[in-house]
Amino acid sequence: MGDPGASSCIPSSCTTAWKGGRLRVDAEPFYLGEHSKPDQGEYVFGYRIEIANLGPESARLLWRRWTITDGDGTVREVQGSGVVGEQPTLASGERFEYRSFCPLPTSTGTMEGAFTFQGVLSAGEILFEVRIAPFEMNAADAGARAGRTG
Repeated sequence: MGDPGASSCIPSSCTTAWKGGRLRVDAEPFYLGEHSKPDQGEYVFGYRIEIANLGPESARLLWRRWTITDGDGTVREVQGSGVVGEQPTLASGERFEYRSFCPLPTSTGTMEGAFTFQGVLSAGEILFEVRIAPFEMNAADAGARAGRTG
């Protein structure tokens, strides 16, 4: 795989530079209480991912890799082709958004990972990796947000 480029990350967002430009990945987690069964140790979190092509060259998402850590420190890896059954190609200025979910046996956890992209340059194709910044999943945060008023 080619040089992953330089990544600049803040919580829930990473921008990665590659030979053809820059890609930004933003993550937004949320608790799916209606699908969870806390009394049975089943907590379901959704997340929204937005990928933005900030550079002049097109890039196609080929592969995903997630590292998921539950509140007890148990780690599992999930990887596979594309995302939600797609391998989207993002031209310059385009964005792609998808939603998915992650079940956990605890009320808290974190996710982080990477996407492998194929960039198309005039000199040929290049594979590169784009980081997905760690984001926290916390069922208690959802209750605090729901309890807030104006």
